[in-house]
Amino acid sequence: MRVRAFRGYRYGIGRVREVSEVVAPPYDQISPELRERLYAMSPHNIVRVSSPRDAVAAGEAAAGYAGARRTLEGWLKDGIWDREEWPAIYPYHQTYRVGGDTVTRAGFVALGQATDYAEGVVRPHERTHRGPREDRLRHLEATGADVGLIFMLTSDPEGALVGATAPVGDPVAEARDLQGEQHRLWRVTDAETIVRAEALMANATCIIADGHHRYETAVAYARRHPEADDKLMAFFALEAPGLTILPNHRLVHHVEDFSLPRLLERARRWFDVAPLDAPESFRPTNRRLAVVAGGDAATLSLREEAFGRLPWPPGTSRAWRSLAVSILHAGVLRPLLDITDDMLDAKTHVDYTADQAEAVRWAREGRYQAAFLIAPTTPEELQAVVHGGEVLPQKSTHFYPKLLDGLVFHRPGA
Repeated sequence: MRVRAFRGYRYGIGRVREVSEVVAPPYDQISPELRERLYAMSPHNIVRVSSPRDAVAAGEAAAGYAGARRTLEGWLKDGIWDREEWPAIYPYHQTYRVGGDTVTRAGFVALGQATDYAEGVVRPHERTHRGPREDRLRHLEATGADVGLIFMLTSDPEGALVGATAPVGDPVAEARDLQGEQHRLWRVTDAETIVRAEALMANATCIIADGHHRYETAVAYARRHPEADDKLMAFFALEAPGLTILPNHRLVHHVEDFSLPRLLERARRWFDVAPLDAPESFRPTNRRLAVVAGGDAATLSLREEAFGRLPWPPGTSRAWRSLAVSILHAGVLRPLLDITDDMLDAKTHVDYTADQAEAVRWAREGRYQAAFLIAPTTPEELQAVVHGGEVLPQKSTHFYPKLLDGLVFHRPGA
């Protein structure tokens, strides 16, 4: 992976370090309600550029992104956001709570070359869709601003990359996200450190954790603008602490004639079924999931002898089939509820949440017909599937916490 330092654009350079009010989650994590909350936080919140109100109104995308460009140009003209004087790489740390422990995920932000997957330098772990790719390309062409970080994973078993990019001194920016987790950004302009980081990354390959649509947008943009083949990326080690992957529990709706007793009876073909009294405290495992519907709940445990008899998609590997989400899709959603991959793509019958208590509550309240609770994909499972040349099923991972937009951004060609 070719990486390089860049002159980043930041909010209040030299004046403001606490930037919680101007940062935002990635654009695809922003609901209409959250957008309004971010707008109210500050007239300079990055959401006004990354996912502005006008652009999400039906039929107004072009006008909305033209407005985002005017907003950005106004900020730059007034010196609210400004460009660094010297090229830098930016160590980026996220400190957060998970499972009762405090964990710090350490990486760094730089520009990485956007290349076709066929070159083997960057590997995806999920499929993308045309609509979001086209949206992000319109955004980039209109605003000229690369504001969204790609969350990249690379192997660093000896810790050389983490050590070489370790920050010194105080951060130049820090923020709390909307979940209260801490984000800190440093700036490194030392030429020797930059050269060392570039050399360590030169032969590295990367897996995209979050940001597939934005990455593929960058590749498409580079085809149109060959001089601008860099993308804003944050690089983190696969082996370092802090690689937290939460499950995306499935929330089923609009299934015709849904019946939990009928579902459980049909599931006995492959699963051992047992009642579940406290789904809030249930701990899914790779082959043991749970379903909640109204006041009832049950566990589904895949029998060993049934694993090979599930109606698997042809050509999938054992590593792919061993994922908890694959077992749910192949053993329950498709054969028992007739929820196809096309339906999952269209988002007509399944929603998602990484919050198990939320999933249970919504199923109890009848907001959804059923909630399916599954185990998370592990980093080892992710690597096994990706390095085998496959992509994971839809919504197999929820990396936590999300990277923030607005700590630093880049303008291709600037």
